[in-house]
Amino acid sequence: MTISIQTVHFSADRKLVDHIEKKLEKLNQQHDHVIQVTVFLKLDNIVHTIKDKVAEIRVHVPGRDLFVKSISKSFEESFDSALDSMLNLIKKQKEKQSA
Repeated sequence: MTISIQTVHFSADRKLVDHIEKKLEKLNQQHDHVIQVTVFLKLDNIVHTIKDKVAEIRVHVPGRDLFVKSISKSFEESFDSALDSMLNLIKKQKEKQSA
């Protein structure tokens, strides 16, 4: 599994990158054939004073790309929420394939 973390309008600190990489290990437990994971971290509403943190996760598995997005006030919270959504999406996909 190849992991790519891309940031837009800021630079991620090591603590955030470590948090993301550690949590992404859960994907291998849910799906045996994850080829690539791309995480996009962005600051939304740059023009306004409120800056929401956006986390997007794209997972490439054989024959399919899965994508989720989450927005909150911290990158950790956004990423954790997006990862939970991704894990549910993978479970649903695996159930469809086995049915």
